[in-house]
Amino acid sequence: MSRLAYISRPVPIVNEPNRKEKVMKRLIGCLMVVLLVSLFAGSALAQEGIVQTVKEGCKAELETYCKTVTPGEGRVLACLYAYGDKLSGRCEYALYDASVQLERVVNALSYVANECRDDLKTYCSTVKPGEGRLFDCMEKNKTRLSGRCTQAIQDVGLKKK
Repeated sequence: MSRLAYISRPVPIVNEPNRKEKVMKRLIGCLMVVLLVSLFAGSALAQEGIVQTVKEGCKAELETYCKTVTPGEGRVLACLYAYGDKLSGRCEYALYDASVQLERVVNALSYVANECRDDLKTYCSTVKPGEGRLFDCMEKNKTRLSGRCTQAIQDVGLKKK
């Protein structure tokens, strides 16, 4: 009988990103879906809360590293990302907390969008998304919305600003 020899191969070591990089990547990923959040007017308050969390938690970093950056289109976030190795624990936590808040908002709005898909097609198909227009359309047609859609809106507490 022959003996089989097993040759063990070294398992490649995958460099796992450090904690700061994970937090920043998660936040950037979540912020990419902010456009979805802007479909409904009630989400503006959520956006303001998320921005405020980062402003307060990263105040020192924003003043030190990003004070000359023009806000908008993710430039401030890119600045924080560039200085990721210099972020304080407080700022890291603020970024993490903001990403969790944003993830909750996106999940809630995804739930509403899924439950209201047919209603949106039926009553709001000609409405251009953004700036609360879809929400306004749904408000105008709220007596005709399906029970599932109405319940989803109530479940997430979506309200006009």
